Amino acid sequence: MNERAAAGPRRRLVVLRHAKSAWPDGVPDHERPLATRGRRDAPAAGRVLAESDLLPDLALCSTAVRARETWELASREWGTPPSVRLDGRLYGADVPELLEAVREVPEHVRTLLLVGHNPGLEELVLELAGDGFDDTLGRVRTKFPTSAVAVLVWHGTAWQELGPGDALLTDVVVPRGKKE
Repeated sequence: MNERAAAGPRRRLVVLRHAKSAWPDGVPDHERPLATRGRRDAPAAGRVLAESDLLPDLALCSTAVRARETWELASREWGTPPSVRLDGRLYGADVPELLEAVREVPEHVRTLLLVGHNPGLEELVLELAGDGFDDTLGRVRTKFPTSAVAVLVWHGTAWQELGPGDALLTDVVVPRGKKE
């Protein structure tokens, strides 16, 4: 981690890839809903965030149907969901676009949840992580599947300071709901 990562209060960026989506004929990509498995896995992601004390102060969510449904199902697992900002820039976003959205987050937000899509989310995690616990970096490099959650921790006074290599990747988990 570079020197900027060691200064300022602790902040957490929780990255959640949308749950498994369906591929209905004739439905534009932006409008694709969650598949049955996705509707099982999204609440499991919400439970994992609650059980791990990773509830966000704010969520930024892609406007794509599958991302919005993931957010809605995950956040139902919490007592009081935080504010959410639907952001069209997150749909199909690359690292610079994702970072632009993150850097606009108000200073008072300590834990930010980002709900979106691959390959951008996977690339963002790898770009920001200067290091990782155990095998977290290798796991993200190998695969960042649907419903995957990555937790990046860094120290800084404002989100606009967050840059490449500033964060520590502390956890990667892929929650799965139970089949009925």
